[in-house]
Amino acid sequence: MTLDQMTDAELAAQPAAYWTGLAYEALISFTRARQAELGFTQPQFWLLRNLSSNDISPDGQGMTIPELREAMATYLRPEDDLHAEAEVLLERGWLRRDSENRLWITEAGEEARVRLKAHAPAIRARIHEGIDDADYVAALKVLGKLMKNTQGS
Repeated sequence: MTLDQMTDAELAAQPAAYWTGLAYEALISFTRARQAELGFTQPQFWLLRNLSSNDISPDGQGMTIPELREAMATYLRPEDDLHAEAEVLLERGWLRRDSENRLWITEAGEEARVRLKAHAPAIRARIHEGIDDADYVAALKVLGKLMKNTQGS
């Protein structure tokens, strides 16, 4: 049975963890499929973002794969292989590796990061299609409350 087939009473009795898990998988799968169609992977984009002083990197300094893995620990998936993804970016000339095995974003990599980031609004628009901002905000607030209610458990 799908959500739109359930009554409000049935929906209220549903386990949040089950549905948030399904939502997470669907959203990640959709996003990654769109990025793959555009010729890049989500981990590749994250590598560029984490190495760019114009994005997530606080100082634009190079980082090793273990340092990058630690920086991305809250959003990397178990199947994400940063070493393999970095190798692709090295081959494309978007990253370079120094003698201490630190990865650095190149000028071409920064240009690519900007191009790849330009696709995010269209992906977000497709995900948010038919959902007004007030409903989206309300959903996030409910999720936030669920998380607050379970902290420390």
